[in-house]
Amino acid sequence: MVGSVRRRAPLAEAGDLPCVSTPGLSSPRKRGPGTTHHQSSSKTVSRESRSPAPAALGRDDKQRGTASAPHLFNRVLTALLASAVLSTAAMAADFQTLKGHGGPVMAIDVSRETGKVATASFDNSVGVWTGREPFWLEGHEAAVKTVRFIDGAHLVSGGDDNDLIRWDLGAGASQRLEGHTAKIAGLAVSPDRTLIASASWDARIGLWPLGGGDPVFLKGHTAGVNDVVFSRDGAQLYSASIDGSIKLWDLKTGAEKRMIDRNGFGINVIATGGKGERESWLAYGSQDGVTRIVDIDSGERLQEFAFERRPILALAVSPDGSKLATGDGHGFITVLDTGSWKIETDFRAALKGPIWALAFSRDGTVIHAGGIENIVYSWPLADLESFDPMARETPQFLKRPEDMTNGERQFARKCSICHALTADGGRKAGPTLYRIFGRRAGTLPGYPYSETLTGSDIIWSGETIDRLFLDGPDHFIPGSKMPMQRIVRPEDRSDLIDYLKTATAAGTSGGPQ
Repeated sequence: MVGSVRRRAPLAEAGDLPCVSTPGLSSPRKRGPGTTHHQSSSKTVSRESRSPAPAALGRDDKQRGTASAPHLFNRVLTALLASAVLSTAAMAADFQTLKGHGGPVMAIDVSRETGKVATASFDNSVGVWTGREPFWLEGHEAAVKTVRFIDGAHLVSGGDDNDLIRWDLGAGASQRLEGHTAKIAGLAVSPDRTLIASASWDARIGLWPLGGGDPVFLKGHTAGVNDVVFSRDGAQLYSASIDGSIKLWDLKTGAEKRMIDRNGFGINVIATGGKGERESWLAYGSQDGVTRIVDIDSGERLQEFAFERRPILALAVSPDGSKLATGDGHGFITVLDTGSWKIETDFRAALKGPIWALAFSRDGTVIHAGGIENIVYSWPLADLESFDPMARETPQFLKRPEDMTNGERQFARKCSICHALTADGGRKAGPTLYRIFGRRAGTLPGYPYSETLTGSDIIWSGETIDRLFLDGPDHFIPGSKMPMQRIVRPEDRSDLIDYLKTATAAGTSGGPQ
C-alpha cells in the first residue's frame, strides 16, 4: 500500500498543558491508511536550556591598578575561552520538548544512522523528528504502541489494530503486515536487518522477512507476549510474556531452546547487554515493580531493584552499554551503571502518571521519555536531577471524581482520550465533538471514518448519544472503530449529554482535547 506525502502550513506553538489541543492545528488533521505528513515548522516544540549562572567575582578577579595589561588580557581571554567551552557543552545536550502528538506517547526509538527520534502515540500516529520538526506517519486504525527504526530511511510500527506497518520515509510508501489477532506490544529488528520480530497479545511471536515472504509465528507462551529482543548474532530471540516467563528461541528451527527466567508477575519489558561479542545479561521489568538482572548462560539472578513503584514499563540501554534506564508507573526514571550495578540517578520525571517510553540519544548524552502527556521530554543525562519533571498538571481523565461534575467525569473517562471539544480538534484518535449536535455521523471533512459511518443516516442528538452508550458502539453502530464501552446508569448518560451540549457548543479547553 503506497501512501501520499503532504506538506502543511506551519503550526502555532503547542500548549504546555498535558493532553490539551494544540493551538494552530487545522481541524481535523487528514488521516488515512498509509499516509505520511511532513510538519514544516519549528514551532511544534518548545526548547528550554539552562546556562550556568555567572559566578560572583572573587577578590583576585577584580581589576586592580597594580595588574599589568598583558596579565589582564590573558585573564580575559581565558575566561572567554572557558565561557565558549561551557556554551558549546550546553548546546550539545540541552533540555528540549517535542510537541505535536494528540495523545500519550507510548514508545520512542532513535536511529543509529541519523539520530532522528521516532515516537508512537495513542493518537494512532507515528512521529519522526528531525531536531524539533515532526514528520507524521498515519495509517494505524488504533493506538500505536511500539516503533523501531529498520535503518535511517525505514521503520516499522505496531499497535492496537493488531497490525504492523513498514514505512519508507524516502518514498512516502507503507506496507501493512497482517497476521496477528491481538494488539502488537513490542517490536525488534534483527542486527542484519533482514527480519522483524513482533510481540503480540495473541500469545504469539511473529517473524517477518524484510525481503518478502510469509511470516512465521512462534507459539509457546500461555498469555500475551509483551516484548522481544534479538541476540547480537541474530540467531536467537528473547521473548517476555504476561505469563511471567522469558524464553529463548532458536530462529533457524523456530524451536524454544530454554526458559531464561520465570517471574510470579507478568513481564513488561526486556533488554540485554554485556561486554564481548555475545550478550551476557538480560534485564527485565515486571508488573510488580521489580527490575531484575539475570545471567543469560546460568540463569542466576545477579541483581534486583525494587522501590515499591509498580509497574516497570520501560527499559533502555545506552549506545555504549554502560547504562540501563528504567521507567515506572509512578513517574520515576532510574539510571543504573551496568558495570557496578549501582544506581546513578533516581529521578522523579513525571509528577502525574507513568513513564511509558525511554530511549537514549545516539551519543548517549540525552534520555528521551514519554508518558501520560502528549509531549516527549529530552533531558541531558549529566544533570538529570536538576530539571523539573514533566506532567505537572493533571490530565482530565486522571482528575479526582470530586473535582468534576458527573457529566464532565463521564466525558473524561469515556471520551476525552480520543475526542476533542474544540474546533481545531488537535491530534486525537477520533474526530472532534465540536458542535456535534445536529451533525450527521461520518461527515466531518477530512476524518477517515469507517465504512459503517460513511454515509450513515444517524444524526447526533441527545437521543442518539443516549442510545450509543446504552447499547454500546458495537451494537448501535456495528463495524465502527469506536471501542466497546457502555454507560449503564440513565442519570450518567443524561449528565454526559448535558455536559456535551454546553462544552461542544463553546469549544471548551478545560481538559485534554
